[in-house]
Amino acid sequence: MFILDWLKDGVSWILVMFHQLLSAIGMNPDSGWTWTFSIVGLVVVIRILLIPLFVKQIKAQRGLQLIQPQMKEIQKKYAGDKERQSQEMMKLYRETGTNPLSSCLPIILQAPIFFALFGVLQSIAQYNPSDPNYTPQGVFRWDQYNELLTSAHDAQIFGVPLYGTFMHADETPNPINTRILAIVMILLMTATTFITQRQLIVKNSAPDNPMVRQQKILLYVFPLIFAVSGINFPIGVLTYWFTTNLWSMGQQFWVIRNNPQPGTPAFEAREQRRAAKAAAKAGATPPAIETIPSEDTDGASENGGRQQPKRTSRSQRKKK
Repeated sequence: MFILDWLKDGVSWILVMFHQLLSAIGMNPDSGWTWTFSIVGLVVVIRILLIPLFVKQIKAQRGLQLIQPQMKEIQKKYAGDKERQSQEMMKLYRETGTNPLSSCLPIILQAPIFFALFGVLQSIAQYNPSDPNYTPQGVFRWDQYNELLTSAHDAQIFGVPLYGTFMHADETPNPINTRILAIVMILLMTATTFITQRQLIVKNSAPDNPMVRQQKILLYVFPLIFAVSGINFPIGVLTYWFTTNLWSMGQQFWVIRNNPQPGTPAFEAREQRRAAKAAAKAGATPPAIETIPSEDTDGASENGGRQQPKRTSRSQRKKK
């Protein structure tokens, strides 16, 4: 596939650029950590590029939240006719310019990148300079980067090559270490996926939102899929997905805290914080000027009994 090959070129080129940058600042070019941090750099670049789609995702979620009353009415009105209910829902989406799939765009568009990275790492794992039928993937087939294949193939973290998988651990120099690290990475990837989804449902979804039920199903389905399929993922791919989850958690936490959807627990929490901040600010106003009754009773009567500000006499000022 041309698109997948193009993505492999892009993914591997970013990896190589970060590898060269990290090597230039003093990291060992043949170290597994240098290649691991190159994968982290790849995640940062991709997630920055996906920020516009993330903004669309937030707008789509808000749009769905705003049309909840109409959706409930349609579900109630056509409760016995699923086909008509679906038609009315699609009509509502068109009229309001809402697209439910927009909330899934970041995940959908990351999938090809994920498979491109998987293909590049698989190519590195199969690297064999004596095999005439071997064909490098991505920019590693270019002459200026071909020599990096040996470095990427031999690079290890905790004695485990980045191409190592749980299912094919016997093909690595240290099968036990490979299986242990793979299990740890799979657990981390699964846990962060679950926490990210749960954070969205618990804090930024209205209790009466009919989409919550589907989201709760995905809350358990996605982590289960990753846990089962993760045994075939190379350590490098697990590192990529775990780093992506950490980015998603942080980005989502910031959005939920500072720009939550109306009618959600996060929105109420933000309003409470604002109210508390406003109350604290109001309580910090400077005290009024202290006043004392005037010593001149006649003057007090002439001024309508008003109190005069306390003054310091000239002799008292000289003493000070």
